[in-house]
Amino acid sequence: MKRIAIQGEMGSFHDIAAHQYFEGEQVQVICCSTFEQVFENIKRDPTVIGMLAIENTIAGSLLHNYELLRESETTVVGEFKLHIQHAICCLPEDDWTSLQEVHSHPVALMQCRDFLANHPELKAVEADDTAGAAAYIEKHQIRSWAAICHPDAGKLYHLKVLEDHIEDNKHNFTRFLVVTNPRKADFLRPLECADKASLVFSLPHEEGSLSKVLTILSFYGINLTKIQSLPVIGHEWEYLFYVDVTFDNITRYRQSIDAIVPLTKQLKILGEFKAV
Repeated sequence: MKRIAIQGEMGSFHDIAAHQYFEGEQVQVICCSTFEQVFENIKRDPTVIGMLAIENTIAGSLLHNYELLRESETTVVGEFKLHIQHAICCLPEDDWTSLQEVHSHPVALMQCRDFLANHPELKAVEADDTAGAAAYIEKHQIRSWAAICHPDAGKLYHLKVLEDHIEDNKHNFTRFLVVTNPRKADFLRPLECADKASLVFSLPHEEGSLSKVLTILSFYGINLTKIQSLPVIGHEWEYLFYVDVTFDNITRYRQSIDAIVPLTKQLKILGEFKAV
């Protein structure tokens, strides 16, 4: 059985991503209120696997999760891209005429902005979690409240789906990373199948330092798919660069890493895995 730590409640997008990534396997979900608690569970029990949202096609990167990942001593062993689908759900006794408030995670509310603009009678209220909002309404049997969540979460908490696919952009995806204790990594992904890696490094405060690194990666046939910079706290105008690369030859990839090490500071491989 796989024990998966997620941020959020049962029925949340993290929960759905965990079950779809490990489809066909027995999964026990450990629900955490924060991403920090996800990593605490892995640290406390090395057999626990973490499912971590890292970026959304509309909302962008979850910058804090990059920092948590770098500091955690875990390794990335996989990724999963989940289509984000939102529905408005309420108690079976409610309908459009009785609803007054809609509760959800602030990102979900933002992703349904057009829908909410067409329903000015509904007061939008931020919650910690999409599924958590649904669970709260069901547990306390709150009339006149609705939740924006995945329709499966609504059904899980015995709510009525008033309207499905209410997200503004139908091409809305979240990318999740699967993380684990490095000693357990080989059980979750054969390294010889890896064709993607996540790296983090800082650079000397010199002209052209980033350009030199990118030139070397290009020379070795390494494809840069993402670059995200975050400031180094306490060091003005210095940055950490989080980089995703793909490759079709792991030997050339290893050679490229050896080549850029002298040009970087604090280079760390966050994970090597199979791209999706």
